[in-house]
Amino acid sequence: MSGAGEASSDRLVPDALQDALMAARLCAIDPGLGGMVLRGGGALRDAVIAALRDGMPGEPLRRVPSHIDDERLLGGIDLTATLALGRAVAQSGLLAEADGGIVVLPMAERLSDAMAGRLAGAIDTGPSRFVVVALDDGIEPDERPPAALIERLAFQVDLADAGRPRDDNGPSPDISAADPSPTTEADAAEALVATAAALGIDSARASLFALKVARALAQWAGRDGMVAEDVALAARLVLGPRAMRMPAPADESPPDAPPPPDSDAGEQERGEPGALDDIVLAAALAALPKDILARIAAGRGRKTTRASGAGERRASGARGRPMGARAGMPGGGRRLSLIDTLRAAAPWQRLRDGTGVKIRRDDLRIRRFETRAQALTIFAVDASGSSALARLAEAKGAVELLLAEAYVKRAEVALVAFRGVSAELLLPPTRSLVRARRSLAELPGGGGTPLAAGMNAARELAEHARARGRTPFIVLLTDGRANIAADGTAVRALAEADAEAAARAIGAAGIAAAFVDISARPRSEGAALAAAMRARYLPLPRADAATMHAAVRAAQAG
Repeated sequence: MSGAGEASSDRLVPDALQDALMAARLCAIDPGLGGMVLRGGGALRDAVIAALRDGMPGEPLRRVPSHIDDERLLGGIDLTATLALGRAVAQSGLLAEADGGIVVLPMAERLSDAMAGRLAGAIDTGPSRFVVVALDDGIEPDERPPAALIERLAFQVDLADAGRPRDDNGPSPDISAADPSPTTEADAAEALVATAAALGIDSARASLFALKVARALAQWAGRDGMVAEDVALAARLVLGPRAMRMPAPADESPPDAPPPPDSDAGEQERGEPGALDDIVLAAALAALPKDILARIAAGRGRKTTRASGAGERRASGARGRPMGARAGMPGGGRRLSLIDTLRAAAPWQRLRDGTGVKIRRDDLRIRRFETRAQALTIFAVDASGSSALARLAEAKGAVELLLAEAYVKRAEVALVAFRGVSAELLLPPTRSLVRARRSLAELPGGGGTPLAAGMNAARELAEHARARGRTPFIVLLTDGRANIAADGTAVRALAEADAEAAARAIGAAGIAAAFVDISARPRSEGAALAAAMRARYLPLPRADAATMHAAVRAAQAG
């Protein structure tokens, strides 16, 4: 890795492993940067953690499992010593033990929002100071650590990209003209804030982290102040991975915008090659996430609350992922948490008469678990018209791709086809790929478009599934041009009114949905029906199975 003090634009060219090692060194210089998220990488992560330890010699390192309880994390009662001595004995938590050192979070994508909140509070308010390394082992792109934690860590590095050339995100301004002369912190802050705004980053922490990184780079190089290259590198390391959109072209301006004011002859105009704002933005563009264009196209600029195709999270008292304990009475499916009950009772033993451990009703704690509901994706496919066979062929391909994931995500699919004057349930909820292929093998197409009947059938199936504890998601594939009313009559005005009523019924029921407009030239009817359904609108003319599958997964995640 090039030394931090070398004034070379090679430092601005992204490489995942070098970025992670540089982030480790910068965190050692300034623990106020919070730490980093390392996604994937396997053994490479060990090298990054080793580099961080080398930069913080003698400091403690603690690993925090995702299921840790509050007493072990934040400190509390030492249950064994308390019961043995008959008086309350406090113990320090892992965060206190890691003061001045490193906290490693394995499988950080499994952290609950509550645990992430506690870690965020410890990072914000102390009293312990530590560097967090969150190891992200999520398989799906949307399986990420909680946003509250990511927000407080300066760096995000995907080690799966180590050694690979970056995806082409379009032409970027020349970054080789970085001015080696000193840059004031005011100018650096202005350039970083402008770059964050151009990339759609609405968090002030990102710009503050980038400014801290620029300071740390200057300190690492032994300089009294930062230079333009420090600011550009800070933007690439901190702002690039957080980008939410592609910046607008430099020549775009509102039609009624006033002309720019005249500048002094000695000043460099904004936008001229070599200006600090342009160099910083160019450096950030070099580190945009590899899937930024796909994320923008699918409307997934921000982190989602659940992974693609996953069911809703639901509280459970008997089984699932452990979520700690709470006060309550066991019974009715709720199970006693003995350790937590003893921990709650221990501080009060000296005030309770008699021998042995005295437990009262207020001490009782019950276990909490969290389960995921089974997900059901309902395809409602327009089988009318001359292009029905092509649409059904692509729907079949998308269904088969989704079924391939069903075995690991507890997901099911169903298929409703509508043509002529009615809708038909071709494929009841299933995970069987053989059954799906058999149901889709032969289906006649043509006839009218009973759009209202198709949407009503999909909604009724979704409501039935939700009543049985599943999480339904409707995917409607149509051109949105209804011509058969709900009563079977061929009156276009009535058919359109019935379709709008059916769409509003789906929206009122709160059923998540996506409207895939497969017409050759999408028109306003589809967008209007999608809005009535409160669904994601996806205009995908001539979409193939892979495109449709990717769009559906993105819509499910959103």
